[in-house]
Amino acid sequence: MALFDRFRRGGGPRMRRPGSDSARTGSTTVRASDHEDEKHLREFVTARHGVEGFVEPRTAVSDVTLLLVAHDGEWTRRRVPSVQWAHSFCNKHQVPSYDAAVVGIPQRMRDFNSRRTAAEKAERKRLLGG
Repeated sequence: MALFDRFRRGGGPRMRRPGSDSARTGSTTVRASDHEDEKHLREFVTARHGVEGFVEPRTAVSDVTLLLVAHDGEWTRRRVPSVQWAHSFCNKHQVPSYDAAVVGIPQRMRDFNSRRTAAEKAERKRLLGG
């Protein structure tokens, strides 16, 4: 059997079409935002104080996302239907919102990630007896 015989016969695996709840971007299938995403964002905003919203634009690999960062740097990121929806959500919950492409990501979020990574590394070392 020659290398391309399988393709000439039409056999072999077929590419599946993305589902109706997904968006196709480039070579990646991106899951659309849903009610669970909104619920998670709402719970994050109500359970923490000093929260700010950073609206991240659509990219080749992800749809529009809303990054919420609390006063201590704790954060969450979820897909949202649109940039307008994200700003409206923040306004509704009295959370300041910014375009992440313009202002960037806050330093307190990076500091939070560094602290969490260091704590996880120390815990692994403790568990392994080192």
